[in-house]
Amino acid sequence: MEENAKLIRTCSIWRALEVVGDTSTILILEASWLGARKFDQFRARTGLRQSLLSDRLKRLVAAEVMVKVQYSSAPPRFEYRMTRKGQDLYWSSLMMLRWERRWAESDAKCVVELTHKKCGKQFDPTPTCTACGDEINARDMSWSPGPGVGWMSAQYSRRRQHRDSPSDRPPSSTLMDEVAQIMGDRWAGLVLRALFTGLRKFDEILSDSGMATNILSERLQWLISKGMIRTHEYSSVPKRHEYRLTGKGIDYYPVLLMLMQWGDKYYVAPEGPPLLLRHKRDAHDLRAIAACSECGGEVRPQDVEFKVIEPARAAIANSA
Repeated sequence: MEENAKLIRTCSIWRALEVVGDTSTILILEASWLGARKFDQFRARTGLRQSLLSDRLKRLVAAEVMVKVQYSSAPPRFEYRMTRKGQDLYWSSLMMLRWERRWAESDAKCVVELTHKKCGKQFDPTPTCTACGDEINARDMSWSPGPGVGWMSAQYSRRRQHRDSPSDRPPSSTLMDEVAQIMGDRWAGLVLRALFTGLRKFDEILSDSGMATNILSERLQWLISKGMIRTHEYSSVPKRHEYRLTGKGIDYYPVLLMLMQWGDKYYVAPEGPPLLLRHKRDAHDLRAIAACSECGGEVRPQDVEFKVIEPARAAIANSA
C-alpha cells in the first residue's frame, strides 16, 4: 500500500456500496424486483442509456448478484436473473422503498402495493429485531468494534456520478428516486455512517472516511440540501459547529443496517464482522429482519405479491 494512500475504517457498508452503491445499479435492481428480465425491459424501466445499462449489468454479473441466462438459441437471446446473493438484497430494497414512501412521495411517481401472502394483508416493511420483536430505531442502538475491525484503502472507482439525474425515465415509471440518489453516492454513505457512530465534527468525519476536504465539504452541503443532516453550533467563542442527523436522516438507518448485514454475509473478513450492534438496555445482539407490519412475520421475496399503481391512480388513492 502506498504511504499516502487514504484509509477508511473497515466497514461492511462500504464493501457493499462498492458493489451496489451506484444510482444506475440501484435502478436496475429495482427493475428486477418489478419483473424485468430482458435487456429491453431493463431499458424501458430504468431509462438508462444502452451503453451504461450494459456496463452495469456486466458488473452485477461479475459480482454474482445476477446471472446471465440464455433462453433462446436461434437467435441467441439472454435474460438476467437474481442469484441467491442478489435475492439477499431484498430487505435492503424494502427499506429503501419504506424510506422513499415516508420522505419522498410524489404524485408524479408510481407506487407499489405489497401483500404478504402468509397473512393476506397489504403491509409496510418494518425493520424488526428478532430477539425482542421491536421495531428498530437508530436511537435505541449501540455499537462496539468487532473482530474484523481495522483500516482499509479507500479504493473509490472513478465512474461517472448519476446522483442528481439518475436516468431519463419518465416519472410514471419512477418508484425510488431520492433514496436511489443517496444510496448511489458512496461518499455520502460514509458521511452518514460516521454520524450514526457518533462522529459529528468535520475533522472526525474526514479522518474516518479518508475523503479529500473538498469532497467532504460538498457531500455535507448536499446532504444538508436533501434535509438529511443539519448544522449545530456547539461553541460560540470561538464559533464552531458540528453536523447532526435530522429525523429524515435518522429514518435512513434501516437502509444502511440491512446493507451492512448483506456486506457482513458476503464480504466479511475471516476474523469476523468489523462492527457489532446491540439493541436497547439489555444490550442483546441485533439481527434485523424486514417484517410484515400486519402479522409481524419475516418477509421473503417468495412471500410477497406486488401491484404497481400508475401516478394518476396513486394520487387518487392518496387523497381518499
